[in-house]
Amino acid sequence: MKALQYQRISQPPVLTTVEDPEPGPGQVLLEVTAAGACHSDFVVMGMTAQQLRFPLPLTLGHEGVGTVAALGDGASGVQVGESVAVYGPWGCGVCHNCAQGKENYCLRADRDAIFPPGLGAPGAMAEYLLVDDARHLVPLGGLDPVTAAPLTDAGLTPYHAVKLSVPKLVAGTTAVVIGTGGLGHIGIQLLRAMTPARVVALDVAEEKLELARNVGAHEVLLSDTKAADRIRELTDGQGATAVLDFVGVPPTTALAGQSVGIEGDVTLVGIGGGSLPVGFGILPYETTVRSPYWGSRSELEEVLALARRGVLDIHVERFPLDEAPRAYELLHEGKVNGRAVMVP
Repeated sequence: MKALQYQRISQPPVLTTVEDPEPGPGQVLLEVTAAGACHSDFVVMGMTAQQLRFPLPLTLGHEGVGTVAALGDGASGVQVGESVAVYGPWGCGVCHNCAQGKENYCLRADRDAIFPPGLGAPGAMAEYLLVDDARHLVPLGGLDPVTAAPLTDAGLTPYHAVKLSVPKLVAGTTAVVIGTGGLGHIGIQLLRAMTPARVVALDVAEEKLELARNVGAHEVLLSDTKAADRIRELTDGQGATAVLDFVGVPPTTALAGQSVGIEGDVTLVGIGGGSLPVGFGILPYETTVRSPYWGSRSELEEVLALARRGVLDIHVERFPLDEAPRAYELLHEGKVNGRAVMVP
């Protein structure tokens, strides 16, 4: 089968041919119908040999949907021919957190070297994907596979992040979204669907601010040195109740800290290497700073339910699998508006 693989340290991914996988006991084989590309892939491809905890080559793609092609011995819970989404943050399935469906916070994953597909285990940028257990599959329920694939991360991750601040985002409050690309443009829609808060979106690119307007942001601002002052002006000097940073580089994490108000939330979702110091007098009183990771299995079901209600407009740019290397080039150059999705 065709697969997009990261084969050598510091080299771009290449399209190659590998053996078709066969499902073992308890496993499920999917024929991939769509797979999303993510900036997290560049984090993996930017690691040194000492930092990598898994062998190369690695088939990329941690946002995947597909059709069940075959079941291994003892596998149950899905049927051949069923369209499903893949829950990516695989865990052990038995620890305290996994028992709650929070495999994104598995207590044994590091010890047991359990990796998500595309982030250590073979991923979805291929014609077939081997899933370790049927519990990691959620029925699509009629959703378009191409727009549903990003929901497994670009939808699930902001959904989990937004839920953390929902109790605070009552009428009259303001939520700030920094970065309106693949995750951020979905985060805006989730804030509109789940809260009555005013949504202010920031980005450095005018075309991404236009996307933010189109998906429901009440206000859009250029993410520059004046942005924090503009947010203070919009909130009568109080600052935002919640700031969600989907970029996570040092300038945006600093902006998040400058924009939040007393008892507000700063949620650092992006993994650009930025951080935010916490201490008395550094941030407004009782500011909560979080750095969540992905979301739970039940939250993926909730995201897909929202999509079936028609409240999410997922902007994607489609590429055939043969053009996956070029899609990653465009993503790295910031020339993808929304999410790049490969279709085998």
